[in-house]
Amino acid sequence: MLPTLRGVLILLLAAPIIALGAWLPALEWIGWIYTLAVGLLLALDWRLAGGINRFEISRQHDSRLSLGADNPIRVAVRNRQRIPAKIWLRDEPPEAFQAENFILSGEVAGRSVWQGLYHLHPLRRGDYAFGDLNLRWIGPLGLVIRQGRLPASAPVKVYPNLLDVRRYDLLLRRNRLQEMGLRHSRMFGEGTEFERLREYLPDDDFRHIDWKATARRNRPVTIEYQTERSQNIMAVLDIGRMMQSPVARMAKLDYSINAVLLLAYVATGKGDRVGMMTFADQVKHFISPRQGRGQFYRMLELLYAVEPQPIEPDYHRALAYLALKQRKRALMIIFTDLSGGLSLNNLVGQVAQLARNHLPLVVTISDPDVHTAAQQRPQNTLAVYQRAAASQLLDERRVTLENLRRHGVMTLDVPANQLTITVINRYLELKGKTLL
Repeated sequence: MLPTLRGVLILLLAAPIIALGAWLPALEWIGWIYTLAVGLLLALDWRLAGGINRFEISRQHDSRLSLGADNPIRVAVRNRQRIPAKIWLRDEPPEAFQAENFILSGEVAGRSVWQGLYHLHPLRRGDYAFGDLNLRWIGPLGLVIRQGRLPASAPVKVYPNLLDVRRYDLLLRRNRLQEMGLRHSRMFGEGTEFERLREYLPDDDFRHIDWKATARRNRPVTIEYQTERSQNIMAVLDIGRMMQSPVARMAKLDYSINAVLLLAYVATGKGDRVGMMTFADQVKHFISPRQGRGQFYRMLELLYAVEPQPIEPDYHRALAYLALKQRKRALMIIFTDLSGGLSLNNLVGQVAQLARNHLPLVVTISDPDVHTAAQQRPQNTLAVYQRAAASQLLDERRVTLENLRRHGVMTLDVPANQLTITVINRYLELKGKTLL
């Protein structure tokens, strides 16, 4: 039991009364009687406040939390008594999560339910567990605070970002994908799949006129085409040691996994066949391109379990294996890190060979800390070394990207927080231009 500020102030009023008892002995007895009365009021308030059993507390959240996203966690407190109560609730989220305002406060009326909301930001995939729920509430007289602990331990899994997938679905149904930063991909007249018939416009290619429909309607009618479906998309994921380096406390690998997941969802929704490969010093996983949402869920389970490897990637072995397994032309989106190392020469050579039969796109995450270090004004010897090392890394990265472009390989070098949207927009752009 803890007294409130009101309870402490009421109790302290006894002190001057007892002190005046030095001159008027009767006041000392009055002071002690007052103290006893206040103590009885505190005990009564504690009794009326009730125990933890007067409340029913629950926690609600998705069965799969999303990596790198703000996941809503809802808590509900049901008051079983008629007496209202002012409450404070503290949850025990996994320590590895970034939690925002997980100590909540409010007032729950008698025989009603109060609901609170806070957000968790997981930084790693895997299995975790919530702890118990802790509650404090004030007695009806406002004199004491009681507290209790409700067992609420529960396991929770952190998957790649499913919240972005749901948001994409919602905005797609409302035809508002631009709010997510995505551009519309259907570019009529540039594909080869029939879309619809419409009246001829002066800018239309006369070769697209449907002469039979024109004869029936007695006016020029043209055919609109849409971009082809059932194309092959391969997400190639480097899980070597450099992909473990963090950007804003989250590994580059996890940013790439989130991008691959939403890319798979968008591409399967457009009828394309999507596959995936992970590699480090050797190929770890390979999923052949397939259509349908079932393929998306297969990739989801695999991405949940992907673990980084503390070793340099072997581009020669991995991309040679990929070329052998995937013979049909495909868009090969290779997520890797270009932070130096002898293996980068192998990357350029192997991707250049892929470009003969496929459409490769090398995607890498720029590190803002490296750019900051390269531009800093050195104040000491350590800062001089950091600036020199950062400048060297950026120069090597620039040379590698230029070599890839000279060999006809497309590249993306983007900040981590723009990775997913930029990759999907490039996929939509290539599909819209029928380059796949």
